[in-house]
Amino acid sequence: MPSRFTINDLRTAAAGGKRSAMLTCYDYTTARQLDGVGVDMLLVGDSAASVMLGHDTTLPVSLDYMIAITAAVRRGAARAMVMGDMPFGSYHASLPQGVRNVCRMLKESNCDLVKIEAGPDHVRLIGKLADAGVGVVPHLGLRPQAVSLLGGYRAQGRTAVEANRLVDLAVAAARAGAVALLLEAVPPEVSQRVVERVGVPVIGCGAGPACHGHVVVLQDLLRQTPFQPRFVPTVTNGSLIEMAGQYVSQVRSGAYPLKAHCYDMPEEQRILFAAPGTLV
Repeated sequence: MPSRFTINDLRTAAAGGKRSAMLTCYDYTTARQLDGVGVDMLLVGDSAASVMLGHDTTLPVSLDYMIAITAAVRRGAARAMVMGDMPFGSYHASLPQGVRNVCRMLKESNCDLVKIEAGPDHVRLIGKLADAGVGVVPHLGLRPQAVSLLGGYRAQGRTAVEANRLVDLAVAAARAGAVALLLEAVPPEVSQRVVERVGVPVIGCGAGPACHGHVVVLQDLLRQTPFQPRFVPTVTNGSLIEMAGQYVSQVRSGAYPLKAHCYDMPEEQRILFAAPGTLV
């Protein structure tokens, strides 16, 4: 049996300038196929609410469902690291609720890492989970669970003020004990600054080439969804295995992401963000 890809492998790859490939996955059979083509990490995302269950947002999916499908992916993945996603409402009521439900996800699914969509109020939860030995990965930038607050699925950190707040949150999360960060839909200048400021691997989802790893929704990659975000790479039509294999090769070679996959920061905001002492 091949050795399992671990957080230490991700750290080693990041330190050595090697890029790691991640795809979303929601079932045992697909996990086996993706594992076989060398995908390093599988994210069992709450995007399952949309691509598997047909909901308009990620909000309706339950913790029980997420645990069940994460456990299925874990059983199918012999090598890939598996990251379970905490759904909306499962860690928001209180610190004890968050710790209890994250620990339940780990125990019942046997996943390697747990992802939470994090705001400033979740830094304490990250620290508490880290103290408990949980490999927690805060999801920053575009947070689909906060789509109502954000006003839609919009790129984040496009102003200097927003970008600096995002960087500060990333630093606080890493200091609290996060083992990695996931940045979604932020300009490459922002992810570059985060990579420079934190000492943990950074996984990008439409966050530019500075990130140590990259993730997209599998169904977007396969062009099975009605709309694909701009950061989804182009691969040649073929079987799931062929298309996933092309994605892995593009990530590892640095052919992905390109400038066309990135979100722009307006020039005047870029200048402000680059200047020392930018207002926060």
